[in-house]
Parts: sequence; C-alpha cells; structure tokens
Amino acid sequence: MSALVWIVIVVAAGFGGLFVGQSLRRGRDAEIERQAREAAAARLAEAEQEAQRALEQAAREAQERAAQERRRWEEEERRARARLEEDVDRARRTAEQDVVRIREDVERERNEMRSARDEIRRDREKIEQLEERLNRRGEQQDARAVRLDETEERLDAREAELRERDEALSARQAEVDDQLHAIAQLSREQAAEMVLERVERELEREKAVRVRAALERADAESKRKSYDIVAQAIQRSASEVSAAISVSVVPIPNDAMKGRIIGREGRNIRAFEALTGVDLIIDDTPEAVLLSSFNPLRREVATLALSELVADGRIHPARIEEVVQKAQQDMQTYIRERGDEAALETNVVGLKPGLLQLLGRMHFRTSYGQNILKHSVQVGHLTGIIAAELGLDAALARRAGLLHDIGKSIDREIEGTHTEIGANLGRRFGEPREVIDAIAHHHDLDQAETLFPIIVNAADAISAARPGARRETLESYLKRLEGLENIATSFPGVENAYAIQAGREIRIIVEPDKVNDASAVLLARDIANRIEQDMEYPGQVQVTVVRESRAVEYAR
Repeated sequence: MSALVWIVIVVAAGFGGLFVGQSLRRGRDAEIERQAREAAAARLAEAEQEAQRALEQAAREAQERAAQERRRWEEEERRARARLEEDVDRARRTAEQDVVRIREDVERERNEMRSARDEIRRDREKIEQLEERLNRRGEQQDARAVRLDETEERLDAREAELRERDEALSARQAEVDDQLHAIAQLSREQAAEMVLERVERELEREKAVRVRAALERADAESKRKSYDIVAQAIQRSASEVSAAISVSVVPIPNDAMKGRIIGREGRNIRAFEALTGVDLIIDDTPEAVLLSSFNPLRREVATLALSELVADGRIHPARIEEVVQKAQQDMQTYIRERGDEAALETNVVGLKPGLLQLLGRMHFRTSYGQNILKHSVQVGHLTGIIAAELGLDAALARRAGLLHDIGKSIDREIEGTHTEIGANLGRRFGEPREVIDAIAHHHDLDQAETLFPIIVNAADAISAARPGARRETLESYLKRLEGLENIATSFPGVENAYAIQAGREIRIIVEPDKVNDASAVLLARDIANRIEQDMEYPGQVQVTVVRESRAVEYAR
C-alpha cells in the first residue's frame, strides 16, 4: 500500500482513540479507557510499522522506476547517436558522390574546351588554306584575263575577215541564183514552192515510216510487258465464275405442301406474291416450287420467307406477312455481312458502314449474268497485283478495284450512269481522290487524272473476258458486230470490213491505190480510237488492215 493510505489509517485510528476517550469519560471505567488506549497505542504502532514498510516499498519502486527511466533514456540516447552517425555517414557519402560528379563535370567541360580549342585550331588552319587557295586563284584569274584579252583581239580580227568573206559569198550566191533562174526559167517563189512540196512529200513518207516503226517497237514492248503483268495477275488471282439466273428452286418435304402453299382459293399464293413481288410457280416438279423474278434481292427475300414457312408449317396470309417482314430484316443483316466479307477478302479496311451496305447489295446485282460483287472482288485482287508490279500503292488499287462499280448498287433507283453515281458516293463517304478518279473514269480513260483508272479498266476487262463469266444476248451481239463494221467502212479508202472471232477482231480490206503501207498504220490506229470512243464491248478488239495489190493478165 502507498504512504497516503497509511496516513489515512493513522488519522482514522487517532479519531477512533479520541472517540473511545470520550466514551470512557461519559461513564465507563478507567480500565476500559486504559485498555482502549493500549489497544490504540498498539494499533498505532502497527500502523506506523505498516506505514514504514509501505514507505520502504514505495522507495524501492521509485528507485526501480528511476532505473528503468534511466535505462530507457540511455537506450534512446544510444539510438539517437546511431541515427546521427548514420545521417553523418549518409551526408558524407552524398558529399563524396557530389564531389566525384563535380570532378567528372569539370573533367568533361575541360575535355569539351580542349575539343573546342582543337576545332578552332583546325578551322583556323582551313581558313588559312582557303585564303592561300583564293590568293592562288586570284593570280590565275589575272593571268586568264590577260589571255582572254589577247584571244578577244584575235577573234575581232577573225570576225572582220569572216565578214568580208561573207559579203563576197553573198555576192557570189546572188550571181549564181540569177544564173539558175535564167537557166530554169523559174522565179524564186516558184522554185521555193517546188522544193517545199518535194520536202513535204518526203517528210510525210518519212513520218509515216517512223511512226510505223515507233508504233511497232512500242507495241511489241508494251505487249510483252503487259502480257507478263496480266499473266501474272491472272495466275495469282483465281476466282470462281458465277452466272446468276432469274429462277430459284425451293425444296418442299412433299407434294401435299403445294396445296397448303396455294391456300383456299389461292389466297396464300396471292398474299405471298403481293408482299414479295415475286412470281411463285407451282408445277409438276416433284418436291419443289419455283420463284421467278428478275430482281435477285426480291427473289432472295422470297426464298428465305418461303423456306421458313415450309419449315414452320403454318401458312396463312397473316403468317406470310410476318415471315416476309422478318426475312426483309434478316436480308439487311445478310447484305451487311456480304459487304464485310468482300472487304475482308480483298483486304480493304476503313470503309464506312453505309458503303459496306451498298457493297453488299451488289451481291444481288448482275451484269451480263455475272455477279457484280464477285466481279468487284476479283477486280480488286487484279488491280492490287498489277499496281504492285508497277510500283504503285497496292492497297489503294485494291480499294479502287473493289469500289469501281459501287454505283451499280443503286443505279436502278437514281438517275445517271453507274460511274457518275459511284463517284458521287465516293465523295459522300470521303474516299481518296485516286479511288474517286478510278470509279468515275475507268470507262473513260481520256479524262483520267491518275494511273488507277487505267489499271481498273484492265482488271475489269480481264474479269469480264474470262470464259463463262458473262452472257450476251444475240441481239446485242449482232448489234456490236454491225457497229464494228460500220465504223470501219466509214473511213475513206476502206473497201470491205469483216468482224470475226465473235467481235474480238475487225479485219479491214483497203484499196491499194488510195491507201499506202504507211497510211495503213495510221488508218488502223484511227479506227481503233474510234471504236474505243463510240462502242462498249468486253475485253479488247484487234484492228487488222489488209492492203494487197494484184496484177492480172490473160494469155490468149
């Protein structure tokens, strides 16, 4: 216990003794008082002893706490001294590093100054050499000026001599001209006209010969080079040839389904044809019905709708309308997927979503029976290969080849040619200038601003000329042959013209007395240019001019 507790006990014991004394004075006997006092004295002695022990215990605890505090302060002092020593060591190391770095900087600056001093010394040496060279050149220029003055004096003397000789020659030429005029009995103007006519005839013949030789060389070289490039492009681009038809066949599980498709009094078939715009043909063909339409998009929607109706089995006008609407929505997704596939196949990136949608519509567009989307993909591959061979941008060429017929996707809905519509679409969707040029001028190369329309035109011809790629009606075929012959016979000197090899060649017979060999080359070139301007044809047309002279005599 603490000293305060013992003091309280002592005070309490004193008050107790006082209370006992008072009680004894009130009536108790002295013995009780004495005993109480003795008890109080004994208790007080015990309390004093207890207090003494408490004080000794408190003193020992205070000494122990003081020793603990001393040890704690000594530990903290030791730690603080260790931290101080660490800080001093760290500061010393930092200072040493700074000193090393400063020394390195000073050494580096000293080296830079030494290098700059060496550079200045070399520059001074170069300047001194240059001054010495300039001094020598000045001396040479002075010597050359002296020689030039001497040469100029000699040239002046020579010029005066030549002037006198020229005057003498002019006088002599005048005398000779007068004698020639007297002998030939022609004036100067008449003689000059005769000479000019003869020179003009010779130049015309020489020009025709040279043009023919140049054309033959250019034709041979261009054919060789073009054959190599086109052959390589065709070999590296193999694509299927597909010809679209106007009839689709939809299989059905059994012939009883035909009656359900027709419906009561034909109401189902009438509703189907009215909603799709496609003729539904039900004949004796077993387990199949036919869908006929010249619009491939409508025919594909009708095929999807009828296939779903047959699979579902519920066929009535309301259900037909619901399925047709669903098929039309699915067709938009299908069109977008076809456009994405075409762009991915030709490795063309960055096309706008609207342009991809129009590209997918070309899957349902045909030209002479050839699928336009497949044709565009093939042209994209061919243009990329040809452009790479010519050192042009292959990616831009593939883009131009893929989009060259994009106008055909909506040419049935908008006025204008497919090139004009396609060029406007390219501008609207922010296509590059080269791509727009290829779209607008791949059929009109004279207006082309870049090489890409020429490459697209060649690839377009290759794709269209592959066997089985396109069909041509008999009427248009005959009209094309007749047009070729009419163009050839419209030129003067042409006796007959024959279109052969299915319109791939026009053979022209000329009158030998009106067309010579040199003029035949120019005539073939003019006819070929006229055919390019006035006619549309797949591939190319070879123009062959035949000139022959025959001498006929009869022996009697």
